[in-house]
Amino acid sequence: MKRKFLLVLCAFALQTTALWAQPATPFRFALVTDLHVTHAGNAEKDLQNAVNQINASDDIEFVLVTGDLSEEGDRESLQKAKTILDQLKVKYYAIPGNHETKWSESGMTAFGDIYGSERFEFEHKGFLFLGFNTGPFIRMADGHVAPQDITWLKKELKKAGKKQQVILVTHYPLLPGDVDNWYDLTDAVRPYNIRTFLGGHYHTNRILEYDGIPGILNRSTLRDKAPLGGYSVYEITADSILVYEQNIGEARRQWAALSLKSKLYDEKGDPDKYPDFSVNQEYKSVREKWLQQTGVGIYSSPAVYQNKVYVGNDEGALTCYSLKDGKKIWSFQSGKRIVGTPAVDAGVVVFGSADKNIYGLDAANGKLLWKVSAEEPVLGAVTIENGIAYIGASDHTFRAIDIHSGKIRWAYSDIKGYIETRPWVEGNKVIFGAWDNTLYALDKNNGGELWKWTGGLTRMHFSPAAVWPVAAQSKVFITDPERAMTAIDLETGKTVWRTYQSMVRETIGLSEDKERVYSKTMNDSIVCFSTKGNTPVEIWASNVAFGYEHAPSMPVEKDGLVFGSTKGGLIFALDALTGKVLWKHKIGNSLISTVVPLNKKQVLFTATGGEVGLLETNDETTKPNRF
Repeated sequence: MKRKFLLVLCAFALQTTALWAQPATPFRFALVTDLHVTHAGNAEKDLQNAVNQINASDDIEFVLVTGDLSEEGDRESLQKAKTILDQLKVKYYAIPGNHETKWSESGMTAFGDIYGSERFEFEHKGFLFLGFNTGPFIRMADGHVAPQDITWLKKELKKAGKKQQVILVTHYPLLPGDVDNWYDLTDAVRPYNIRTFLGGHYHTNRILEYDGIPGILNRSTLRDKAPLGGYSVYEITADSILVYEQNIGEARRQWAALSLKSKLYDEKGDPDKYPDFSVNQEYKSVREKWLQQTGVGIYSSPAVYQNKVYVGNDEGALTCYSLKDGKKIWSFQSGKRIVGTPAVDAGVVVFGSADKNIYGLDAANGKLLWKVSAEEPVLGAVTIENGIAYIGASDHTFRAIDIHSGKIRWAYSDIKGYIETRPWVEGNKVIFGAWDNTLYALDKNNGGELWKWTGGLTRMHFSPAAVWPVAAQSKVFITDPERAMTAIDLETGKTVWRTYQSMVRETIGLSEDKERVYSKTMNDSIVCFSTKGNTPVEIWASNVAFGYEHAPSMPVEKDGLVFGSTKGGLIFALDALTGKVLWKHKIGNSLISTVVPLNKKQVLFTATGGEVGLLETNDETTKPNRF
């Protein structure tokens, strides 16, 4: 990779043109990344040491902070990091990393509240710096640049013009396996005078290519196994970008350089960089009946009611589409992004927003019927049963709300973590997990605590919080990031069995007859276990060939078929009794949330890339093997 990059650099250095050769006024700036400030450890000390040494330097003109400022994305840790960064004598510019976007009790609103924005833009001595988020957002998946951020980037670059020298700042490297739509981003910026991408994430110094465009990754401020930590220093000269590692208390060490004399990449890039959609030719009977490209990121599943589809998005809009043709019917604007999946019943659509409210709307026209305020953002998905909506929030509270009046029936507040899951109602119980290593069972009538299950989990990141639990045969079934599937006694909360044999993660689904549960493994396969008995019994395992997978999109059975989806834009259907693959269809290259099958021939979906659509298959495609 390095050899190829140097060859490209040398080749283009011979093609210097007036368009790209713009002498720079020399300056230096520092870059700190992957701070991982938390409630304990050396992270704060390492950041403080970096700030002290930057302040002691007389040649640093500003500082870039390129993500993972915190370990858990919580407001307290982000504020701790800011308190230290605010000691800098020069201005600094910060963007979030995956630890802010994936684990975020605020729905990542805290980052914008504390640091002013999730993006930055400024010009310094002839260079335009643009920093933006690369995800992933809430759901475990590859990184992703939201469509509205790409739109913003195009607008700013067009405004700046093709002669403007530009440095782009991200957290993730723009590589396959790191960012799912990296090629969309490189295509968007390629016509302009991009000098390099800067970022972190790998915690090491590396020089890379993003479809030919130079990319530089930088060391973390953390000390790791060294006595002290460090950071990076960039020097812009008349003709070069020089990169130094600055270990605390040591002399700077130059380790990389880029030319400013010419453009270092061609106009078109690699034609083979795009995703492979050949699977759609293999299963030609599957088609997209309709598809809406909304242009805004979507992190939740759709809800369906009386020929209408309801979808929340990253800009806080809850939009109603026609089930028949996907045309927009109405849209309601909340204050901030919508993360949790809405639910609809009896003419009322209910959803939570990161603006700290739970809303009830008229499902027909989007008129506001009621609003319940929480103390923190509401990221939980909604379940409605018998006119009561059950939903959890980041104020450590789980609520039961009358969907007609908006009256809170009860609220349970003895929760230490935030809630993103969709609760399951079984008998007199409502069951849900939170990011505090705990699965809760409450009395659905009064909110009384019936039991709590932790399963010996000790790390927040292992919580059964993203999975949507299911229940059958007097047991509750979950999977968790410790890569285990667990059956829990519905009445007592005691573990019945727990198995690591299939390397599952955060997905579970229940058969319509409640005799089987399904889960995605982390490589290629769907597994099926019996819900009966007191030991784990695998019924079948099916190789769907979707590759490495860790996204929390649940398998769903409908009319004898199991439908599922992946972080790479794939939707598939299997025979529920045998696991036989019936069809696959690739929508794009980003996460497909839990799909909503209408019947064995039609399935609704949403994608992180902003797509909302309806897939349709013919009778032969959906015919299970046993018929």
